[in-house]
Amino acid sequence: MTRFLLGRIGGALFVLLALSVTVYLLFYVAPGDPARLACGERCNPVQVAQVRGQLGLNDPVVVQYLHFLQGLFTGRDYSGGAGLVLHCDAPCLGFSYQNDQQVTELLLDRLPATLSLALGALVIWLVVGVGTGLLSALRRGGPTERALTLLTLAGTGTPVFIFGLLLLMVVCAYLRWLPFPTYVPLGEDPEQWAWNMLLPWITLGVFESAKYARLTRSATLETLAEDHIRTFRAYGVGERAIVTRHALRGAVAPVIALSAVDFGTMIGGAVLTESLFGIPGLGKTLIDGVRVVDLPVVVGVVLAIGAAVVLAGVVADLLYALADRRVALT
Repeated sequence: MTRFLLGRIGGALFVLLALSVTVYLLFYVAPGDPARLACGERCNPVQVAQVRGQLGLNDPVVVQYLHFLQGLFTGRDYSGGAGLVLHCDAPCLGFSYQNDQQVTELLLDRLPATLSLALGALVIWLVVGVGTGLLSALRRGGPTERALTLLTLAGTGTPVFIFGLLLLMVVCAYLRWLPFPTYVPLGEDPEQWAWNMLLPWITLGVFESAKYARLTRSATLETLAEDHIRTFRAYGVGERAIVTRHALRGAVAPVIALSAVDFGTMIGGAVLTESLFGIPGLGKTLIDGVRVVDLPVVVGVVLAIGAAVVLAGVVADLLYALADRRVALT
């Protein structure tokens, strides 16, 4: 297991290094003026030249990238003009001149909202998806299975923003069960935080649960068709014990692995849900950064999302290996 884990961590570090090279070349070396993009459209040529010097864009490309890596691991200093030095602590993702704030600080301010959305949706898609898939597999061929399959297909084919709009129209506008959501930080009012996050959780969780229902159903049916299950039945083992102790265990491993990857993707991938419900998370920050062409913010969010996905992949491999020890031996 230790060798397996070290191998996955080494692979993740290599992917992160490759990601940093790709992102830097794409945003800072590709055609265009990164100093202009970082400073903003309203900057005059003197301000653009000042930003170019502060970012070290006058140095060779290799030196620029090494300074970029130095900022990620040890921090770096930016010249603020008039002898002023701005220090950016590690991991330094740059300085947003349009927000007058370090990108790392900006992302840390927005991260709790994204984690709130992702964790709540994770609980919903696991409970609804796994429960629906298991029930569909146990009722195979009956009307319950056909109805659940129809709902699963509908959930897979419905865009998340359409489902979210329908929830807002029905729950908030027509039935008036809840007010229109307004994000409230958990530390300010936990009760209002939960009520205002309920519809975003349902929107994202139900949308993702369709995928888990199909996965759980197929994995459960595959496990129930194996030889050892037929042996248990021949020895008179009860159907409930077979399902809970053996069939469900076989379906859990792929579900756990996929959940870890999807959770990492949600760190920056829930753009539509955050924009629809006005949640100030990383996805909405990325959209705002692209809209105003704030290059350091865009680069910082892309790197944060990539790091979250890579880390989630390592966690998924570890959880899969714990659920199925044969994986760690391959």
